[in-house]
Amino acid sequence: MEETKSNHKGNKHVRKIKLRLEQPADYRKVEELTREAFWNHYVPGCNEHYLLHIMRDCGAFIRELDTVAEIDGEIVGNIVYTKGKILGDDGISREVLSFGPVSVLPALKAAGIGSALIEYTLARAKESGHGAVLIYGDPAYYQRFGFISAETFGIGTADNMYAQPLQALELREGTLRGCKGRFFEDAVYDIDEEAAAEFDKTFPDKELQDDLPSQERFRCLLGLRRPRGAGGGKE
Repeated sequence: MEETKSNHKGNKHVRKIKLRLEQPADYRKVEELTREAFWNHYVPGCNEHYLLHIMRDCGAFIRELDTVAEIDGEIVGNIVYTKGKILGDDGISREVLSFGPVSVLPALKAAGIGSALIEYTLARAKESGHGAVLIYGDPAYYQRFGFISAETFGIGTADNMYAQPLQALELREGTLRGCKGRFFEDAVYDIDEEAAAEFDKTFPDKELQDDLPSQERFRCLLGLRRPRGAGGGKE
């Protein structure tokens, strides 16, 4: 599986983005990339590289959507998907997809790599028969791919809150109609912080920073929560 796209349109030196499935030989390289992409972005340091490390072995991991982006033979991006669920107010559990982390080499963040990864894998997920994707992310970024607030469908967080970062996309129109309830990510996202810290020791030391604009944006988004109200099933 592969697709090649161009970036930097209008530049006579157009670089090609090649998308392909991640292979076991890529694992450490992609973990290094993920660490670079997320270091100090949301909080001082990061644990997304550890999440990726353990995610590949969890039952919810969708290997056929685990995609890397290459430019000139170098891995510069990655996206991974897992199965999640909406536990409906009617007591019915409905499977949905979720993706993340989405990693792009910081020096190439404006090169269209993240967009290429998301658009391509969403299309593949739709072709495979999946009906909907729910994610936690910045609405200002993900709306370009068609994501809207999950609250539009009456879907809240696992702790029964409406949260602006919780975004939803129907791959098949009507999939989320009548799915009011709570969204649950796979348990792999419940990170063991001590294990993550031990894993990070296998990488070169990096400086911790606080009070960066991206961290302030993250804290702002985290604060945009309100009670969903009465109702909701139990896990």
